[in-house]
Amino acid sequence: MRSIQLKNITKSYQDDLILENLNLTIPEGKFFALLGPSGCGKTTILRLIAGFETVNSGSIYLGDEDITYKPINKRRVNTVFQNYALFPHMSVFDNVAYGLVVKGVAPEEINERVIKVLRAVHLEAHVYKHIKNLSGGQQQRVALARAIINEPEVLLLDEPLAALDIRLKEKVLIELIELQDKLKTTFIYVTHDPSEALTVADQMAIMNYDGTVEQIGTPKEIYEFPQSSFVAQFVGNTNIFGGTYQEKDGQSYIDIPYLGTFSLFIPRKKEWMVAGKSIVMSIRPEKFFIAKKEVDGFSNRLKGIVESIVYHGRSTQYNIRLENQQLVQVFEQNEEHFPQQVIDYDNELYLYWQKENVVVVER
Repeated sequence: MRSIQLKNITKSYQDDLILENLNLTIPEGKFFALLGPSGCGKTTILRLIAGFETVNSGSIYLGDEDITYKPINKRRVNTVFQNYALFPHMSVFDNVAYGLVVKGVAPEEINERVIKVLRAVHLEAHVYKHIKNLSGGQQQRVALARAIINEPEVLLLDEPLAALDIRLKEKVLIELIELQDKLKTTFIYVTHDPSEALTVADQMAIMNYDGTVEQIGTPKEIYEFPQSSFVAQFVGNTNIFGGTYQEKDGQSYIDIPYLGTFSLFIPRKKEWMVAGKSIVMSIRPEKFFIAKKEVDGFSNRLKGIVESIVYHGRSTQYNIRLENQQLVQVFEQNEEHFPQQVIDYDNELYLYWQKENVVVVER
């Protein structure tokens, strides 16, 4: 079990620059997610670690070992692909055993190891079925079993759940978390779906369109404390307000055109926080409290009109048009069968929030 380090990695395809001087450390034994939009270089990073591609410059380390130019079959790294890449004419057993057979492992040991790994992915009842007779979720687990049977130090997962429906995807995500916890292998999971990354990751890196890493942290750190407007908007839903930074009597404020001035909580003031500076305020939809009447106890308040309502079961989403015509998204938890206030289309509402629930970033 060793960490992965990418040092000053540059990679291009002909004249198309994908990664430039990328530095990234992936800690050992963690479930690490690489999250970013399509085309940002996530899969390229995986292919470089696996050895399917070579760098233009820079180095890749597995622990203290430089594997930059090491052959694929000499790296303790395995990959699970988006299309699984299984042998359709073979049984589950033969697919999983294939790598061991090629290595010349004794038949008794192969049988023991295959059965053991199939138990780990809950496929022991399907040992001799052919791949074509399995569901998508079962095929995905066969691909996992085939990848982990050689006991790699790092397992690379390249959008492995893309072909699954939502309900099955949720189930397999939980199984992946349990599997990683059991194996203690370093998992590197590539996805463009923020909900997947937030679900599985111990740590995650957010990549921008140009291949740069915007932020690294735990899912909670990324979601609650985004360091840029890109991260705030890409990871989950948020409401973005542009304005200017102001200070008065030692307190911080944002002045938003046609809406007013609102108080901010700044635990650690940054160098760029000077009066008159253009800034961005991010508020997650669930951080708002909405009411038809005025209430006390909140740092800030706005008024708006309900434009649309979306019922999600566990929560209700209200899209509210403010006085400056900006559309704000609000989530309200559905906790009561018979709520005290019923909100309908075209209702005028007050939106309240505490200054501690605001994230401020430089524009």
